[in-house]
Amino acid sequence: MSLDDPVIITCAISGALAGRAQCPAIPYTPQEYAAEARRIVDEGGVMIHIHARRPDGTPSYEVEDFRAITDAIRAELGGDDVIVNYSTGTVGVPLAKRIAYLRELRPDVAALNMGSMNYAKYSRSRKAFVFQTVFANPFDEIIELLEAMNELGIRPEHECFDIGHVGSLEPLIDMGVLAPPLHVDCVMGVTGGIPPTARNLAAMVDNIPAGAHWGVIGISRVQWMLVAAALTLGGSVRVGLEDNLYLPDGTMARSNGELVARARRMTEDAGRRAATVAEARAMLGVAVVP
Repeated sequence: MSLDDPVIITCAISGALAGRAQCPAIPYTPQEYAAEARRIVDEGGVMIHIHARRPDGTPSYEVEDFRAITDAIRAELGGDDVIVNYSTGTVGVPLAKRIAYLRELRPDVAALNMGSMNYAKYSRSRKAFVFQTVFANPFDEIIELLEAMNELGIRPEHECFDIGHVGSLEPLIDMGVLAPPLHVDCVMGVTGGIPPTARNLAAMVDNIPAGAHWGVIGISRVQWMLVAAALTLGGSVRVGLEDNLYLPDGTMARSNGELVARARRMTEDAGRRAATVAEARAMLGVAVVP
């Protein structure tokens, strides 16, 4: 990748942890997801990363909830194309259930976490972890997910929380279960993962296999510094209410569209341009919707 490449702007529309108590703009119902998708696309986002929720806001890994949200987004966008990306990362949900919604609905892209880790949130004021879990992603599960994605024609998005996760790509390529073009995202800012600095991002990028498309996922308010670093290094970016609730000045975002608009402005200020959906599909090797 180079600075001449267009920037794929992805939006993580709603995660599985934060809710409306933390940010009133987080969507719960399919109609709310659809309204957010319209704001995202209108501001230049070309890929939408989806964690499903039930209408009461609780996370869901059921086919019907992913279907309802995706159908509502497609209906709202009408003739406007967008790349649909499903999460497969979770704790305590059987692998078969995660593969079931991929098999039934066949999104364009599916996120694939590339290694196990301690996943935590630390409070300096309390001197304690306010959230912690072991995020298990063993190689046998990674391979099973990859084999399902290969069978279904779904492009994996390799979410790497540390340099070791990037290093896990090469054996899978050698095994033949992973083939170019790769789509790699460096996830930074999670306690237990790599610290969120521009130098660490550059180190991760140096270890990504040649020819791969890569981007950054910055967690919390460090997101904007990491967006700037990725744009300078030639990468793409992800923003959205799953990852960060605030604009650079500390104002809480009123929609995913506000976050995407700022990412697009930063892209243009860096002398680069946002990719169109057609360009993003070509860069990622994702088929065009018939």
